[in-house]
Amino acid sequence: MRTLHCFRLEMVVAGGMLALSVGTASTVSGQQPVEDEGAAASSTEQGQTPLDESFDWRGREWRLQKRKGALEDTEFKLHSRTYYFYREKYDGSISEALATGGWAGVKTGYFLDHVSFGVTAYTSQHLSGDDDRDGSLILASGQEGYTVLGEAYVDLRLVEKFHLYVGRKEYDTPFINRNDSRMTPNTFEAITLQGTTDLGSEGATLKYGLGYVDAIKDRNSDDFVSMGRDAGADADRGVYTAGALYKKGDFSVGAIDYYCPDVINIGYAEAKLEVAISEKLKPRFAVQFIDQRSVGDDLLLEDGDSSQQFGIKAELPVGGALFTAAYTNIFGDGAIQSPWSGYPGYTAVQVEDYNRDGEDALMLRAAYDIPWVKGLSAYALWVHGLDPDPAGLYARDEYDLNLQWTAPKGVLKGLSLRLRYAVVDERGGTGDDLTDLRVICNYTYTF
Repeated sequence: MRTLHCFRLEMVVAGGMLALSVGTASTVSGQQPVEDEGAAASSTEQGQTPLDESFDWRGREWRLQKRKGALEDTEFKLHSRTYYFYREKYDGSISEALATGGWAGVKTGYFLDHVSFGVTAYTSQHLSGDDDRDGSLILASGQEGYTVLGEAYVDLRLVEKFHLYVGRKEYDTPFINRNDSRMTPNTFEAITLQGTTDLGSEGATLKYGLGYVDAIKDRNSDDFVSMGRDAGADADRGVYTAGALYKKGDFSVGAIDYYCPDVINIGYAEAKLEVAISEKLKPRFAVQFIDQRSVGDDLLLEDGDSSQQFGIKAELPVGGALFTAAYTNIFGDGAIQSPWSGYPGYTAVQVEDYNRDGEDALMLRAAYDIPWVKGLSAYALWVHGLDPDPAGLYARDEYDLNLQWTAPKGVLKGLSLRLRYAVVDERGGTGDDLTDLRVICNYTYTF
């Protein structure tokens, strides 16, 4: 049995806030949480999943060789999380809570080389927080704790690099994902297929997936509800989804579609490219497009309504720093919705998504891995939003600061501490700022 020690502890103090992926986005499946990376590694915001990280097989390469001892390959995971959240909203009301919990799970090896099982239980328990300060989303409604069996699935390895998943499970794609920015992640009841095909001898791959997602357990809930109802429609509907991602070297392009009958259809496409100008100068570029429209009986949107978002992003790594600029524009008949995940827009940050009808936003971000304290990183960003189209909505600027320490190799490996602070300036309305403070402590142990 291989032993991996990974302990992670996360805590937040606040004053403001398939197409299917394989793996549970945990250390049991080998996928490391985004918050364990240094600030200069990526500009992806917590709770988001980029398209090029969908259909991923990270941490599963060791399973590709035929194995006979499924019990010897079984892994157990224990993840502890403590979280403080404080947000003072535009109207002066406050959401505040302190919670502790996390999850524990097991993922077996493959019996008869083809059949594996996964089970994970999640919990969040109240430590502090008055009833009149509800709404932090780190506890259930009413500042109540909860415990839920969030994962219980069968993983059928039909052939190498082609799997069928059935049951409750975590997924990570742009519009159906874990959205793991509170105490516990979203999980889903689904049946999905995913595969990877190697194309030629130059390292090109095609990752693809399709499936049906029937229900979701929201991140602060112990109940699974219909995907249609979770989106806001008064009907039980699931989501059919399919997509693919082509990747060769530093270039990737892909698309994914989510079809919820009579409720909504969301299409997402994205391309990324790194340009190696020199050994030290390698800028990265990305472009995204979202199309959302009403379908069938129009149980959520108005008949014929459709909305689109265009986004572009440029990143420049310089030593231990990463500089990012991004722009997004919403156009069409309304806001872009993201009912089952964190919003994937390039300018969606700690509090605001900048996805309202007619809203444009520009983001500037700087991140740095601090060399004199091993494991310490930081980033700061500014998003400048323009006035959305609907009357009574106002332009907003958001300023975020993130400081994180991840324990290096040694006895504390797996421990991380994170401080997130945001201020949102609404240019109009009450004139009051929104402030959001989060302190997060995670510890993960896998064996």
